[in-house]
Amino acid sequence: MKYIGIIDYQMGNLHSVYKAVEKAGGLPKIITCAKDFSKASMLILPGVGSFDLAVDKLKELKLIVPIQSWIKAGKPFLGICLGLQLLFEKSEEGKKQGLSILKGTIIKLNSTYVYNIPHMGWNQLHTTPYAISDLNSLSNKWVYFVHSYYVIPKDLYIESTFIKYGQLNILSSIHYRNILGLQFHPEKSGYSGLLILRQALSYYNCL
Repeated sequence: MKYIGIIDYQMGNLHSVYKAVEKAGGLPKIITCAKDFSKASMLILPGVGSFDLAVDKLKELKLIVPIQSWIKAGKPFLGICLGLQLLFEKSEEGKKQGLSILKGTIIKLNSTYVYNIPHMGWNQLHTTPYAISDLNSLSNKWVYFVHSYYVIPKDLYIESTFIKYGQLNILSSIHYRNILGLQFHPEKSGYSGLLILRQALSYYNCL
């Protein structure tokens, strides 16, 4: 049986993601090298922290090209928080190039328009016109966020949900073909997070 590969690149606590995937009905395994990709049905790239440091860690582990190849081959991929942001081209936080799978940039929350930085706590998801019914567990759920930067995609049609924070509407999830990206932490979002994970695993036939 194939497993859900959770990529360990030393950018966050993977235990909570592992347990959440397990509770959602998946078979999780923490992996650190590209040779482990072949036995995975889905890859999950979690992460918290610096964009540039994350890129350096992925380069150090020789994972950038294998991840790009996996996604371009149409295989299921889930990016969580920093893992979502790394899918894009660049971030205001640093100078390194991201995975550049998707077009767009990551910008810092502006204190002129939001209450606090980082945005930390619960917020409600709102669906966009581009959200698909097969991932309807995202609709109106309250989920947990910890972030200071957010995604501005070039293509609006990849946006599934957004949140309202201060005066801003902030992208909170994307879906594009085999890619699902979550700015929030499903593993810290209680029952709603587990429901979202389970539906994602089911949608990509990974249960």
